[in-house]
Amino acid sequence: MPFPDLTPETAPPASRRALEAVTERLGYRPAAVARLAASPHTLDGFLKISAIFESCTLDPLSREVLIMTMATRNDCHVCVAMHTAKLTSLDADPALVAALRDGTEAPLPDERLQSVRRFTLAVLASAGAVDDADLRDFLAYGYTEQNALEVVLGIGAYTLSTLANRLTGAPVDEQLASFAG
Repeated sequence: MPFPDLTPETAPPASRRALEAVTERLGYRPAAVARLAASPHTLDGFLKISAIFESCTLDPLSREVLIMTMATRNDCHVCVAMHTAKLTSLDADPALVAALRDGTEAPLPDERLQSVRRFTLAVLASAGAVDDADLRDFLAYGYTEQNALEVVLGIGAYTLSTLANRLTGAPVDEQLASFAG
Protein backbone atom coordinates (compact mmCIF):
# COMPACT_ATOMS: atom_id res chain seq x y z
CA MET A 1 0.00 0.00 0.00
CA PRO A 2 1.55 3.30 -1.03
CA PHE A 3 -0.16 5.18 1.82
CA PRO A 4 1.29 4.03 5.15
CA ASP A 5 -0.04 5.13 8.52
CA LEU A 6 2.25 8.04 9.33
CA THR A 7 3.24 9.10 12.82
CA PRO A 8 4.49 12.46 14.06
CA GLU A 9 7.98 11.04 13.59
CA THR A 10 7.44 9.80 10.01
CA ALA A 11 5.01 12.39 8.66
CA PRO A 12 6.12 15.45 6.72
CA PRO A 13 7.05 18.17 9.23
CA ALA A 14 4.05 20.31 8.24
CA SER A 15 1.64 17.47 9.21
CA ARG A 16 3.09 16.71 12.64
CA ARG A 17 1.19 19.27 14.74
CA ALA A 18 -2.13 18.29 13.21
CA LEU A 19 -1.45 14.59 13.78
CA GLU A 20 -0.59 15.25 17.42
CA ALA A 21 -3.65 17.49 17.92
CA VAL A 22 -6.06 14.90 16.46
CA THR A 23 -4.46 12.13 18.54
CA GLU A 24 -4.77 14.21 21.70
CA ARG A 25 -8.39 15.19 20.97
CA LEU A 26 -9.58 11.66 20.13
CA GLY A 27 -7.27 9.62 22.35
CA TYR A 28 -5.95 7.68 19.33
CA ARG A 29 -4.59 8.38 15.85
CA PRO A 30 -7.19 7.44 13.22
CA ALA A 31 -5.68 5.61 10.25
CA ALA A 32 -7.57 7.97 7.91
CA VAL A 33 -5.76 10.95 9.44
CA ALA A 34 -2.43 9.10 9.59
CA ARG A 35 -2.67 8.43 5.84
CA LEU A 36 -3.97 11.88 4.96
CA ALA A 37 -0.86 13.28 6.67
CA ALA A 38 1.12 12.37 3.52
CA SER A 39 -0.19 15.72 2.23
CA PRO A 40 0.06 18.46 4.87
CA HIS A 41 -2.14 20.74 2.75
CA THR A 42 -4.87 18.14 2.35
CA LEU A 43 -4.80 17.21 6.05
CA ASP A 44 -4.88 20.85 7.12
CA GLY A 45 -7.58 21.66 4.59
CA PHE A 46 -9.82 18.84 5.73
CA LEU A 47 -9.37 19.63 9.43
CA LYS A 48 -10.16 23.30 8.82
CA ILE A 49 -13.13 22.80 6.51
CA SER A 50 -14.66 20.11 8.72
CA ALA A 51 -14.26 22.35 11.80
CA ILE A 52 -15.96 25.18 9.92
CA PHE A 53 -18.76 22.83 8.90
CA GLU A 54 -19.15 21.64 12.51
CA SER A 55 -19.63 25.26 13.60
CA CYS A 56 -22.20 26.19 10.95
CA THR A 57 -25.85 26.85 11.74
CA LEU A 58 -27.13 23.44 10.61
CA ASP A 59 -28.06 21.45 13.68
CA PRO A 60 -25.90 18.42 14.57
CA LEU A 61 -28.34 15.80 13.26
CA SER A 62 -28.78 17.65 9.97
CA ARG A 63 -24.99 17.79 9.58
CA GLU A 64 -24.72 14.07 10.28
CA VAL A 65 -27.46 13.28 7.74
CA LEU A 66 -25.45 15.16 5.13
CA ILE A 67 -22.21 13.41 6.12
CA MET A 68 -23.79 9.95 6.09
CA THR A 69 -25.40 10.72 2.73
CA MET A 70 -21.94 11.52 1.37
CA ALA A 71 -20.35 8.51 3.11
CA THR A 72 -22.80 5.99 1.71
CA ARG A 73 -22.95 7.64 -1.72
CA ASN A 74 -19.14 7.52 -1.98
CA ASP A 75 -18.87 4.09 -0.30
CA CYS A 76 -16.56 5.29 2.49
CA HIS A 77 -16.70 2.56 5.14
CA VAL A 78 -14.47 4.56 7.50
CA CYS A 79 -16.85 7.53 7.36
CA VAL A 80 -19.90 5.33 7.86
CA ALA A 81 -18.38 3.81 11.00
CA MET A 82 -17.10 7.14 12.34
CA HIS A 83 -20.40 8.93 11.80
CA THR A 84 -22.46 6.03 13.09
CA ALA A 85 -20.47 6.52 16.30
CA LYS A 86 -21.19 10.26 16.17
CA LEU A 87 -24.92 9.68 15.63
CA THR A 88 -24.92 7.22 18.54
CA SER A 89 -23.26 9.84 20.77
CA LEU A 90 -26.02 12.27 19.74
CA ASP A 91 -28.66 9.72 20.86
CA ALA A 92 -30.05 9.59 17.33
CA ASP A 93 -33.05 7.36 16.73
CA PRO A 94 -31.72 3.88 15.85
CA ALA A 95 -34.17 3.76 12.93
CA LEU A 96 -32.60 6.95 11.55
CA VAL A 97 -29.09 5.51 11.90
CA ALA A 98 -30.13 2.26 10.20
CA ALA A 99 -31.81 4.12 7.34
CA LEU A 100 -28.77 6.34 6.82
CA ARG A 101 -26.40 3.36 6.89
CA ASP A 102 -28.57 1.55 4.35
CA GLY A 103 -27.55 4.13 1.76
CA THR A 104 -30.69 3.77 -0.30
CA GLU A 105 -33.01 6.64 -0.95
CA ALA A 106 -35.78 5.05 1.14
CA PRO A 107 -37.29 7.82 3.27
CA LEU A 108 -35.80 8.55 6.66
CA PRO A 109 -38.16 8.31 9.64
CA ASP A 110 -37.90 12.08 10.19
CA GLU A 111 -39.30 14.21 7.32
CA ARG A 112 -37.17 17.25 8.21
CA LEU A 113 -33.98 15.21 8.12
CA GLN A 114 -35.17 13.52 4.93
CA SER A 115 -35.33 16.99 3.37
CA VAL A 116 -31.61 17.40 4.13
CA ARG A 117 -30.81 14.13 2.39
CA ARG A 118 -33.01 15.02 -0.61
CA PHE A 119 -31.46 18.47 -0.89
CA THR A 120 -27.91 17.12 -0.58
CA LEU A 121 -28.57 14.62 -3.36
CA ALA A 122 -30.23 17.32 -5.49
CA VAL A 123 -27.21 19.60 -5.09
CA LEU A 124 -24.92 16.74 -6.11
CA ALA A 125 -27.08 15.62 -9.04
CA SER A 126 -27.35 19.14 -10.44
CA ALA A 127 -23.80 20.29 -9.62
CA GLY A 128 -25.41 22.99 -7.49
CA ALA A 129 -28.02 24.11 -10.02
CA VAL A 130 -30.96 22.85 -7.97
CA ASP A 131 -34.36 23.76 -9.28
CA ASP A 132 -36.65 26.10 -7.38
CA ALA A 133 -38.87 23.23 -6.20
CA ASP A 134 -35.94 21.44 -4.53
CA LEU A 135 -34.86 24.61 -2.75
CA ARG A 136 -38.44 25.47 -1.71
CA ASP A 137 -38.87 21.94 -0.33
CA PHE A 138 -35.71 22.29 1.77
CA LEU A 139 -36.74 25.75 3.02
CA ALA A 140 -40.25 24.48 3.85
CA TYR A 141 -38.78 22.42 6.69
CA GLY A 142 -37.44 25.49 8.47
CA TYR A 143 -34.03 25.57 6.84
CA THR A 144 -32.68 28.86 5.51
CA GLU A 145 -30.76 30.07 2.47
CA GLN A 146 -27.72 30.12 4.74
CA ASN A 147 -28.33 26.44 5.52
CA ALA A 148 -28.57 25.70 1.78
CA LEU A 149 -25.09 27.14 1.31
CA GLU A 150 -23.89 25.22 4.37
CA VAL A 151 -25.03 22.03 2.62
CA VAL A 152 -22.61 22.95 -0.17
CA LEU A 153 -19.89 23.48 2.46
CA GLY A 154 -20.58 20.03 3.93
CA ILE A 155 -20.56 18.41 0.52
CA GLY A 156 -17.15 19.95 -0.12
CA ALA A 157 -15.72 18.82 3.21
CA TYR A 158 -17.00 15.28 2.94
CA THR A 159 -16.19 14.88 -0.74
CA LEU A 160 -12.60 15.57 0.26
CA SER A 161 -12.78 13.14 3.19
CA THR A 162 -14.56 10.26 1.48
CA LEU A 163 -12.45 10.37 -1.67
CA ALA A 164 -9.18 10.67 0.29
CA ASN A 165 -10.14 7.77 2.55
CA ARG A 166 -10.89 5.59 -0.47
CA LEU A 167 -7.73 6.66 -2.29
CA THR A 168 -5.52 5.87 0.70
CA GLY A 169 -7.34 2.64 1.57
CA ALA A 170 -7.92 3.85 5.12
CA PRO A 171 -9.24 1.00 7.27
CA VAL A 172 -11.82 1.21 10.02
CA ASP A 173 -9.94 1.72 13.29
CA GLU A 174 -10.31 -0.74 16.15
CA GLN A 175 -12.00 2.01 18.19
CA LEU A 176 -14.78 2.19 15.58
CA ALA A 177 -15.08 -1.51 14.74
CA SER A 178 -18.33 -1.90 16.70
CA PHE A 179 -19.88 0.82 14.48
CA ALA A 180 -18.77 -0.77 11.20
CA GLY A 181 -20.48 -3.53 9.30
